[in-house]
Parts: sequence; structure tokens; C-alpha cells
Amino acid sequence: QVQVVDTGGGLVQPGGSLRLSCAASGSRFSSYDMGWYRQATGKGRELVATITSGGVTNYADSVKGRFTISRDNAKNTVYLEMDSLRPDDTAVYVCNAIYMTMVYWGQGTQVTVSS
Repeated sequence: QVQVVDTGGGLVQPGGSLRLSCAASGSRFSSYDMGWYRQATGKGRELVATITSGGVTNYADSVKGRFTISRDNAKNTVYLEMDSLRPDDTAVYVCNAIYMTMVYWGQGTQVTVSS
């Protein structure tokens, strides 16, 4: 069983920045594929960014050039650096870890972009 804990959400003004962290348990973290998803009120869950065990990244078109996903295998942690935040980025952001075809989800962290 892999435990996933995502943190770092909060209230930020439009144009501001925020960094989310996602810590996953286990000695094989370097083999996990990791991802960030988000769900705004009244909408479905959508992919934000993913990073494979080999470091290959993928982004939703809506966040390309503004968000950066990275990983630190020594700390069992994935980061989502979010810049130039907009009100439509407001959502609950949830991290997941994929290992051996199993998907493990964090509890989510709220990001609110508002003046």
C-alpha cells in the first residue's frame, strides 16, 4: 500500500505563484509514475501534469508554460510549481502515484485564486 499526501494549497492572488508538494511512501518511489489532477466545483476531474519514473513530463494545454512538475526521488516527493495563476485555476488539486498498475490517490489540497 502506497500512502500519498499532497500539501501546499492556499489562497493566492491572480498572477501569483504557489508550489504544491506530493509525498508518497515506499522504497520504490523512483519507479512510480506521478501525476497532478484537479477538480473545480461542479466540474469533473482533469489532468494537470504528469511525470514518469524516467522524468518525462506531460501537461494540460491550459497550464503549459505556467506550471512545472518535477520530482525529487531522494525525498519521495513530486512538486507542482504554479506561476501566473488565474481564477480559473481554482480547484482541489489531487496527486496520484501509479505503481505496478495500481493507482494511489492523495486527499487533495485546495487552491483558490482570487483577489
